[in-house]
Amino acid sequence: MKRTLISALALTAAATAHAQDLPDLQSGSDWFKAGETTIQELIAREQNTGRAKNVILMIADGNGVGTNYATRLYVGQQMGKLGEEHVLPYETSEFYSALVKTYNINAQTPDSAPTAGAMNTGVKQRFNLINLGGTAIHDDCSTVAGNELTTFAELVAAEGKSVGIVSTARLTHATPAAVYSKTANRNWEDAVPEGCTAQTDIAAQMIDAMTSGMLDIALGGGARYFVPKGTATPNGGSGHRADGADLLTAAADAGIQYASNKEEFDALEMTAPILGLWTDSHTSYEADRPATEPSLTDMTRTAIEFLSQNEDGFYLEIEAGRVDHANHAGNFARTAADGMIWTEAVALADEMTSDEDTLIIVTADHEHAIAFNGYCGRGTPIQGLCFGIAKTGEIHSDDLNLADDGQPYSVISYANGSGSILREDMNYAGVRPAVTQEEAMDVDYLQQALIPMSSETHSGEDVAVYAKGPWAHLIDGTIEQNVIFHVMNHAVNVE
Repeated sequence: MKRTLISALALTAAATAHAQDLPDLQSGSDWFKAGETTIQELIAREQNTGRAKNVILMIADGNGVGTNYATRLYVGQQMGKLGEEHVLPYETSEFYSALVKTYNINAQTPDSAPTAGAMNTGVKQRFNLINLGGTAIHDDCSTVAGNELTTFAELVAAEGKSVGIVSTARLTHATPAAVYSKTANRNWEDAVPEGCTAQTDIAAQMIDAMTSGMLDIALGGGARYFVPKGTATPNGGSGHRADGADLLTAAADAGIQYASNKEEFDALEMTAPILGLWTDSHTSYEADRPATEPSLTDMTRTAIEFLSQNEDGFYLEIEAGRVDHANHAGNFARTAADGMIWTEAVALADEMTSDEDTLIIVTADHEHAIAFNGYCGRGTPIQGLCFGIAKTGEIHSDDLNLADDGQPYSVISYANGSGSILREDMNYAGVRPAVTQEEAMDVDYLQQALIPMSSETHSGEDVAVYAKGPWAHLIDGTIEQNVIFHVMNHAVNVE
């Protein structure tokens, strides 16, 4: 009764506000008109309560609210805008959104393995474990048996749907592995400890998933974990497997198509299961990607085309893994380039599917210790130094803001990492080095950081989640990360 009264009063107040005469400079403002347009778009939204035939879970690893903000500005500025006004493909009113709490069972600051596992099983997990229950212990193989969780991929595959994974990381890395793997240590990518019989390594589990028919297409990096130690990989490197197993030969014997580069990738037939590994470890950063490697959008297109052949539908997890890696390096220029193609992959996935039968969920697994310095004028290059705020017009002044040490500073910094000003090995010793705008804009520039660490860390901040398609409106408020699984599961099973 109280909520109904409040809603009625709010509607009345809104109607009164519209009826009032407003100054032309207010009602005629582009900002005012844009606000009215947004309201109408939100009012016109209809909840889709149909059954989802397909589910696409898109995870930009490490792309929390802050990193996403920086990506938005970067993409907008590459398009010639000031940047702040840009809207990423999943930030439109067509998508519902929420905040997501990312902590693990035993960790305030999360790890990618249990965060991806939570989204794939509906259960929060322990730090550095993948798809094991809460009594499993990291690095303890004896706690695996009886703790295995059933994944969303296993559930939908049993119902006849196809399953795929796409990643710019190794396919045995934490986020893609959460689709098919169960392990007491996310780092057991090509081997398990001596005497461990409760599980096999992650690469072996992936090939088992493909040969059993649970996993139909897998595209990414990491060939070294599928080839015997000392044996050449198809990418010109050397295998890491100490057990001598040749998993690529096993895959070929099972009728799985294999591609090791863009040329072979383009020649694949949309028939038998597909495994593509373009690099020995992670794929190249987008800023450095050679023409021999398919891009994230290339992989997204082929995966959707392949999986869409199944009349019963599909589940596809797509990861932009190197957004995370560039943040760890404290190198925002590469973070931004990978973030930009990530947004293009989201737009492509949306374009290739129908809102009527496809639930698309766009999110991150965690945030980083990224920070934003003020007070910068509009249009300041997000990867560069902070320009001052101009007194007239919209764009920044041409003067760089200076800190109390007399030095300019970048828009972005990190709370910790290899760019720390406290690193004695770089002769900083707490004194910030002088930086020019040209240096700060270089692709190899490391943003300045405070606490010295070889690799910047994750943070425990919330991330955002966006969704469109059947039951996307369930993405609302502030939710636990494992709720994402329950939205997907409800969407594919609702009668």
